[in-house]
Amino acid sequence: MNKPQITVSATDVERLDKLLESMPADAFPGKADLEAELERAEVVESKSIPPTVVTMNSRVRFRVIESDEVFEMTLVYPRDMDESGGTLSILAPVGSALLGLSEGNEIEWPRPGGGRMHVRIDAVLYQPERAGEYHR
Repeated sequence: MNKPQITVSATDVERLDKLLESMPADAFPGKADLEAELERAEVVESKSIPPTVVTMNSRVRFRVIESDEVFEMTLVYPRDMDESGGTLSILAPVGSALLGLSEGNEIEWPRPGGGRMHVRIDAVLYQPERAGEYHR
């Protein structure tokens, strides 16, 4: 499966690069995958990000194709994780997979512990940039 084009805001790339640089190479299993995604991303200014793209702090409804499970979660930096079950760290495998995708996109991503999963974006329910919040 070809990976779909992804679009990431310059602000998100800058913050994520700093986060990744501050961590050891083996800090989390998907570090190299996330770095590769950031490398291949089209980087645009926050004000130019399309309204249907998953950015940091976006609330997203997505589906794991294999299980047909649907989730609604907010993609966050590790420091913003909470116990509500409604946040998803960018460092989690599925979190890394979501960043930069648009509604309707699917991506195949490594599953923790081996194997692969397919994730599809059903809807971007909230996006900070769309709401005019460029510094979240």
